[in-house]
Amino acid sequence: MSNLTVSDVTLTFGGLHALSSVNMEVKSGLITSIIGPNGAGKTSLLNCISGFYHPTRGEIKYGENRLTNASPHQISNIGIARAFQNLELFRGLSVLDNLMLARHQKLKYNLLQAVVFFGKASRMEAENRAYVEDVIDFMELEPYRKNMVGNLSYGIQKRVEVARALTLSPKLILLDEPMAGMNVEEKEDIVRFILDIKNEWEITAVLVEHDLGVVMDISDQIYVLDFGEVIGSGRPEEVASNEKVIEAYIGEE
Repeated sequence: MSNLTVSDVTLTFGGLHALSSVNMEVKSGLITSIIGPNGAGKTSLLNCISGFYHPTRGEIKYGENRLTNASPHQISNIGIARAFQNLELFRGLSVLDNLMLARHQKLKYNLLQAVVFFGKASRMEAENRAYVEDVIDFMELEPYRKNMVGNLSYGIQKRVEVARALTLSPKLILLDEPMAGMNVEEKEDIVRFILDIKNEWEITAVLVEHDLGVVMDISDQIYVLDFGEVIGSGRPEEVASNEKVIEAYIGEE
């Protein structure tokens, strides 16, 4: 298992500095949360890690793999998956079809094998279907498997978004505000799934979230961004007592 390291990463758009010399280490097997006010650069940082943006300066590595200029497809193949804040699902397809489609990059057979659909092609399709079924069971999506995603409640769609990332067999999962817009019961479900992703599936998690109660409860380490800069980091109790963090984000009671 590998650590993710972000070294001196800067991201600029014209004269705007979205990120400024960000340094971060995501330790394998832990839940690392990134918090900060709106516009602090949290999603921009995830975009750099997942290959949607390329840093203007700095380096991102996952183990021995250099991610700085890699494409999202290459990063996914390395073992990093992402669940988006804004749902990236096919609303006109069923839950099962969305998850099977996400799994397509794991299919390693050629055109002839696909046409004949015998031997390797048949075996790999069966293996991929079995993996998707495990994800459906884990995320408790069995009652919705044949439902069109667009007809599901927002909370279930967010759960499908996390499941879609899990179908890629990641070693590290990036969760961008997975609880945004949810009620208390839905949040409790997602928190349980995140903890199980770490403990049962042994997947390292990076969480961007605004609910400080959740962040403080489940995080092993926290990084705080403000105007694209890291202003604090450490264990939850260390971050909660950091004066810069209190002033910029948490606030005084």
